[in-house]
Amino acid sequence: MGEKNRYSDEELKEFRELIQKKLKKAQEDYEMYRNSITLGDGNDTQDTSPTFKVLEEGAATLSKEEAGKLAQRQLKFIQHLQAALVRIENKTYGICRETGKLISKERLRAVPHATLSIDAKNSQK
Repeated sequence: MGEKNRYSDEELKEFRELIQKKLKKAQEDYEMYRNSITLGDGNDTQDTSPTFKVLEEGAATLSKEEAGKLAQRQLKFIQHLQAALVRIENKTYGICRETGKLISKERLRAVPHATLSIDAKNSQK
């Protein structure tokens, strides 16, 4: 028998569960970042003395910018995980888009939304 060209349904089930856990955590983190941007957590400068207000507003702006960047990154990660779930449904999950060979389980456990094998990824550099 030749080389496997896709993961079994049982293996895909394992990856689906892993991705769903990561997706749940990523969505919680994304909400936390969004709340910090909109000051939904109530941590504001309204109750501070005027002397420190200017400094705190500057820090809050920087913090909002950082939270915005983190939220964008998290949203992109969520989209990649959702795309991986679609590939599981299509039974194309774990297949390198460059070589057509299976991506190692170790790589997929570390980066469950990977679409390239280590060899293909290294050859891009």
